[in-house]
Amino acid sequence: MDRPALDIDRLRSSLAASPEGSFFTGIDVVTSTGSTNADLVARAADSTIDRVALIAEAQERGRGRHERQWVSPPRAQIAMSVLVRARGIDPEVLGWLPLLTGVAVVDAVRASTGVKAVLKWPNDILVDGRKLSGILAEIASAGTDPAIVIGVGVNVSLTEAELPVPHATSLLLSGAGDTDRTELVAAMLREFARRFTAWEAAGWNTAELSAEYRDRCSTIGSQVKAEIPGGEVLTGIATGVDAHGRLLIGDRAVSAGDVTHLRAEY
Repeated sequence: MDRPALDIDRLRSSLAASPEGSFFTGIDVVTSTGSTNADLVARAADSTIDRVALIAEAQERGRGRHERQWVSPPRAQIAMSVLVRARGIDPEVLGWLPLLTGVAVVDAVRASTGVKAVLKWPNDILVDGRKLSGILAEIASAGTDPAIVIGVGVNVSLTEAELPVPHATSLLLSGAGDTDRTELVAAMLREFARRFTAWEAAGWNTAELSAEYRDRCSTIGSQVKAEIPGGEVLTGIATGVDAHGRLLIGDRAVSAGDVTHLRAEY
């Protein structure tokens, strides 16, 4: 299978030509690394580094939530991390940053490939109930201007035999009209920059972001099972997300846990 390398020159010029072109101070592509998130977390010790993106053609120790591995053949997926500093943000709304990233990824996938991706709470991206993409955010440094690293993994050209788990999928398997990784990365970065800039300009108010998230989230309105840390299992209809990005199931707000949809997304 022909899996072209990312075109860093085209990626940078595409972003430079967009309204969001000035957002990123650095965009780099490496052939291989252990984890793009770990690399940027380490770089965050330098307080002058902000709004940078790192993409790896192959990632050997990628992680998802609960330390789950996220690996694939070289050039078959997008393995990308972004480092941003959320200056003056209320720590209570920091949990919205990975959700914002999920909205950006869904919109970029839809626009670039025609694939009808949706969100599963909190920030998995699904196609026909199968996982296309995962997002992991880590606080690299706390304080009034915290540095956050957000990692995104998207399965692009994986075949059925190459999928990490049976319930995963890829853009290729989902019938994408285009699997140009360079264009998809550019679209994801543009969407992220646009939404982050708007959220910051709104004083980190989550009202608009919350509405956009709900509009794309297939979990809301579904019968779900939530396995909550500590062993509790909660079932019911997911009715929404609250001001902190927690999933509302009946009269309970769930901030963490594995959520399973008990009927098909729509």
